[in-house]
Amino acid sequence: MAHYVIVGGGRVGSRLAATLDAAGHSVAVVDRDARAEDGLPADFSGEFVAGIGFDRDVLRRAGTEKAQGLAAVTADDGTNIIAARVARETFHVDHVVARIYDAERARVYQRLGVPTVASIQWTAEQVLHRLLPAGAADAEQRDPSGRLIITELVPHPSWWGRRLAEVESMTGIRVAYLTRFGEGMLPAGVERLQEGDVVHGVYPVDRRDAVEAALQGEAREPDEDEEERS
Repeated sequence: MAHYVIVGGGRVGSRLAATLDAAGHSVAVVDRDARAEDGLPADFSGEFVAGIGFDRDVLRRAGTEKAQGLAAVTADDGTNIIAARVARETFHVDHVVARIYDAERARVYQRLGVPTVASIQWTAEQVLHRLLPAGAADAEQRDPSGRLIITELVPHPSWWGRRLAEVESMTGIRVAYLTRFGEGMLPAGVERLQEGDVVHGVYPVDRRDAVEAALQGEAREPDEDEEERS
């Protein structure tokens, strides 16, 4: 199982921490108010770290260096975006999401490559879907036959700049639409992936591991056959 850091021990943060803890992951909750620890479930087996959520030493104490994901969910936009950027740029955390109350500012932060969830569309489940690896959260859907997965994936940065046709050919996903700067875009109007894009796609259940590993791992160079098909 993986390690996750939750910055913000309020109602949403404690819910996220409890969900991840119950799933068997190791979890560290960071909050500047030591009393926030009292809001965690009695059976919570993770760690609580008192301190400022974007302080590097505090994040190190929370195990951010080994974290697979970090969610910044305090009541302050500034704290959340700084914590998310420190996690991404200093600790190189793969899955980072920030809660942003101002939807307009959220679009700016999306351009910086940090997935955000504005409060107007806020749910803990949406954060889990962005925080956990693809398919690990309950937000995925399947077609009535159960043979196809319909979900969203955050591509590895090495895929930025690749043509969508190339992405589909090399990973096996069929792109239904993209979310770019908080807005949905159909593939017909997009030629290449950009930094911060979220891919909403469909792929066979029996190809799940291969598709997700390909898109969330480093992009390789296409072979000649793939170049011809794209």
